[in-house]
Amino acid sequence: MTHVVLIPGAGGAGWYWGRVVPLLEAAGHTAVALDLPADDESAGLPEYVELAHAACAYAEDVVLVGQSLGAFTAVMTADHLCRAGRPPRALVLLNAMVPAPGETPGEWWGAVDSETARTVAAKAGGWSDDPYDLDAYFLHDVDPAVAAEGEKHQHNEAEIVFGQPCAVAEWPPVPTRVLAGADDRFFPLPLQQRVARDRLGIEAEVVPGGHLAALSQQDAVAAAILGSAR
Repeated sequence: MTHVVLIPGAGGAGWYWGRVVPLLEAAGHTAVALDLPADDESAGLPEYVELAHAACAYAEDVVLVGQSLGAFTAVMTADHLCRAGRPPRALVLLNAMVPAPGETPGEWWGAVDSETARTVAAKAGGWSDDPYDLDAYFLHDVDPAVAAEGEKHQHNEAEIVFGQPCAVAEWPPVPTRVLAGADDRFFPLPLQQRVARDRLGIEAEVVPGGHLAALSQQDAVAAAILGSAR
């Protein structure tokens, strides 16, 4: 039995993983979706990692999953576990800001030129060029009822996180997979594929869905995670 720790992206809502958790549990594993204090200016990546580390609950077989901004927390937690002699079974990153060692989330955007990728995709696809258009970039493939349910769970991400580094000396020695949404408009597929190749030397695995694929394509996302849990 594997223990899966699911880390959300900006806003820190563990609710994001709520449609995936039952599928992992039905397959015989344990799973916990973290809630992070995303709107707390006194809490940042070190505090997120502390919470993620605690969620591993000293399980002997752990899979860490990070979505979007949650990749920073996932990578740092994997590093902590490795240094504690408890390396996780796998690190799975979904529509992720794949960090470089020492890089801050605020630096990531320019380092990978994500804005160019986003605007090129918007022009080709014919949707809004406004990155704050939630319907265009985040909810375009999410059931409206599910999106409405999530409104009360979302918080703005405090600025403190964007200035804090991914505090690892090198990528942790953990089998790593990058899952990229075929219809992600915020981090378009070509961007994710390029970053996975350039930074990790691996090919991103394409899953259906947009940036919030765990809400719109939970079966496919759960199946991909289970591939690392077996």
